[in-house]
Amino acid sequence: MSYKKFIPCIYLYKGNAVKSFSDTTIIDTNPVALGKFYSDNNADELIVYDMSDGDVEHEEALDIIKAICNEAEIPVIGAGNVTRMEDVKKLLYAGCRRAALNYSKPGNIELTEEVCRKFGKEKIVACVTEPETIVQNETLIDACVEEIILVKEKGLKEAIQVSRFPMVASVPDVSLDKILELLSLDNICGISGYAINENARELLAIKSLCQNNGISVNTFEPAVKWEEFKLNSDGHVTVVVQDYKTDEVLMVAYMNEEAYNMTLKTGKMTYYSRSREELWIKGETSGHYQYVKSLTADCDKDTILAKVSQIGAACHTGSHSCFFNEIMAKEYEEANPLKVFEQVFDVIKDRKVHPREGSYTNYLFDKGIDKILKKLGEEATEIVIAAKNPNANEVKYEIADFLYHMMVLMAEKNVTWEEITTELAQR
Repeated sequence: MSYKKFIPCIYLYKGNAVKSFSDTTIIDTNPVALGKFYSDNNADELIVYDMSDGDVEHEEALDIIKAICNEAEIPVIGAGNVTRMEDVKKLLYAGCRRAALNYSKPGNIELTEEVCRKFGKEKIVACVTEPETIVQNETLIDACVEEIILVKEKGLKEAIQVSRFPMVASVPDVSLDKILELLSLDNICGISGYAINENARELLAIKSLCQNNGISVNTFEPAVKWEEFKLNSDGHVTVVVQDYKTDEVLMVAYMNEEAYNMTLKTGKMTYYSRSREELWIKGETSGHYQYVKSLTADCDKDTILAKVSQIGAACHTGSHSCFFNEIMAKEYEEANPLKVFEQVFDVIKDRKVHPREGSYTNYLFDKGIDKILKKLGEEATEIVIAAKNPNANEVKYEIADFLYHMMVLMAEKNVTWEEITTELAQR
């Protein structure tokens, strides 16, 4: 890891976020919103500890973890209630970037090699409470585990002495000097626990302090300094803002030097309001913040392209984008593959809600899941047969038929394209 990480954690118990393993005092009744809060405040990763009891609670916890993964735009590590390969698979399929094996349970240690073969070393971390566990399983950890999470502060000093592996230290509410001391160690790759949870709003300031002390952290360091930009007559740079997921253009605004530096410092898009002649943090009054994903200068360095995570609407009218007043439009066929999929899928979903007489899509919905699966299987077979034909056009037609029937299945099972593309991106 090229930089040291700050990793808050959520202790998930009976649908709530609680204080710790030993203290089930509720600190937030909405763990999904809490995960988004940590993400928005520049945490590098997030650990979710599933403390559920029993199969029913565990399945409910997995649904919450999936929602957290969807909302928190940082890698999530899923931990807790892992006893078999299936449990690891469920965490990864829920959207977790990695799954944690609790090395306090011998069964988890035995599971490590099998899980590594199935999913790869980069998907596995080990939760350790005793330093000797690291020493006893050194060969296994070296071959099959990406990093270690030291769950308890007790034994931390000894673990640092005996381990040559990258470790995340879970620490209580300690001083900044202690955090700096830990992060300066070669085998400590990150800090987690109460100390990070309680100081989540101050992570950028803490990271800045780390930088000042020669510790490499993940911050918004500009490759282009303000004086390198070509400013307009007012001393501003134009900023074009895009949704980072869809590339939809949301708005155009302007930055002066102070706004540029504030954006880099806070991770929230900040502009200069020419009408009010003052700094303008987007979302400060509406709550519709824009969290920076990337800033890119154009070839002349007189315009910035900002890709953002948009909360709510970008436009003051309530529209997601400011660009909705159509001037003219020439008829054309959409060429963006994802948009084509979304348009076809929208029609299929609409047929489910608003049936049309004679619609083949409604015929499939009426017949039910077995008929949909039968057709999907038939179309898959047609692709195989067509692939033996030298003419590639036949394969193209059969794949289109298959994708249509697949989208009918997606609508029937309430699976979205965004979920599919997110899963592919994580793989």
